Amino acid sequence: MRFAWPETGGNELRLNWVFGLVKLRLPTSVSETPADTAEVDARPTRRATKRLRRGPKPNPFAALRQRPFRQRVLRLVRDLWHAIDRQNLRLDLRIGTGNPAETGQLWAVLGPVSGMLQNLEDARIRVTPEFVDAAFDVDGSGRIRLIPMRILAIAAGLMLSPPIWRGLRAMRAGG
Repeated sequence: MRFAWPETGGNELRLNWVFGLVKLRLPTSVSETPADTAEVDARPTRRATKRLRRGPKPNPFAALRQRPFRQRVLRLVRDLWHAIDRQNLRLDLRIGTGNPAETGQLWAVLGPVSGMLQNLEDARIRVTPEFVDAAFDVDGSGRIRLIPMRILAIAAGLMLSPPIWRGLRAMRAGG
């Protein structure tokens, strides 16, 4: 896998499946389709009006306030990281908002995460702030191998976890 954004010229994504018996090269460029020129009706659809009547929007921060939920989500990330076989994984991110003050506030959150990511042994992940211009550049390469049964086992463990269900219930309650 080779990936760069917004320069998409050299992107390459290949899928090898069933021990190399199935080999696919996946397209990475988005084919442009002509825009539809018909006018769109401004009235809300029946589905949209039902969605508006449901009540308060879910509040994800209500779930994140619960320590067992946060610990379970962190364990999910750790388990997924260990379940993925990686070779020569390299990812460079450059992030900026165009406003130095806002970029500084964003970096106050992302800086510690960036420091932790740079300490990973089997990958090189670097996040760099861009204080002058608005930017979101991604450049990466490497080889990733996913084993579906490992991912399914981790997902089943997540769905059967009581802290996740309590967090979802708190999120739906909105508070």
